[in-house]
Order: sequence, then structure tokens, then C-alpha cells
Amino acid sequence: MLELSTEATRLAGVLLLAAVTIESGGWYLTRIARGKVPATDFQRAFARAGHGHAGMFVTLGLITAMLTDATTLDGFAAWVARSGVPIAAIVMPAGFFFSSLGPGRTTPNRLIWLVWIGAVILAAGLVTLGVGLLTA
Repeated sequence: MLELSTEATRLAGVLLLAAVTIESGGWYLTRIARGKVPATDFQRAFARAGHGHAGMFVTLGLITAMLTDATTLDGFAAWVARSGVPIAAIVMPAGFFFSSLGPGRTTPNRLIWLVWIGAVILAAGLVTLGVGLLTA
């Protein structure tokens, strides 16, 4: 039987509940695609990118939550390995969504920097977990 740490169990529960919010975002995305919500081509592309990244990172976050338990990482390193991808699942999509807000927008606003911060957080989590698994 698979036994998870308390941290992994709690994070997995949160991520599964978060998947429901992504599902509701998918419903909104279908409204954009059907022309029920006015959006530029740029806004449609960024809505798809934000939604896709959120779903993929939440799924990957479930995996990293469990794999962290297979390492000898502890303290801050374990937290980065376990939480990096789930945090990126919030920050990076937020960059896509918030940088495309506003009627008629055709280019990202300054909040595009959230995408790049999310990418750094994602990389930190994946590298920490990868090294932790290779050295376990």
C-alpha cells in the first residue's frame, strides 16, 4: 500500500479540489470559443494557455507531491520539491489571465512577468525534486 506523508496527502487533496476550479474555467473557455464572451485573438490564445498550464501543472503537482516522499529531502528543500509545481500552477496561469485583461487588448500588460516568475518557481521545484530523486 502506498503511504504518503501528511504534507503529500494534504497537498494532493488541495490539488484535486483545485482541479474542479480548472473545470469551471474550461466552461468559461467554451463561452469564449463560442463567441459568448467578447475577446480578441490574443485574449483567446492567452485564455487557452492559462487554462492549459493550470490543468497540466495541477496534474504534475500531484505527481511531485508523491515523488517527494521517495527522496531524503527535508526542510526547505522538501518544501520546494513538493510545492514548486503547485505554486507555478497558480502563478504562471495568473500571468496569462491577468496580462490579457481589458476590453480589446491585443498585447500583454505588465503582469506578463507573472508567467516568468512562475517559470522560475517551476524550474526550482523540478530541479530540486530531480536532484533529490537522483541522490536518494
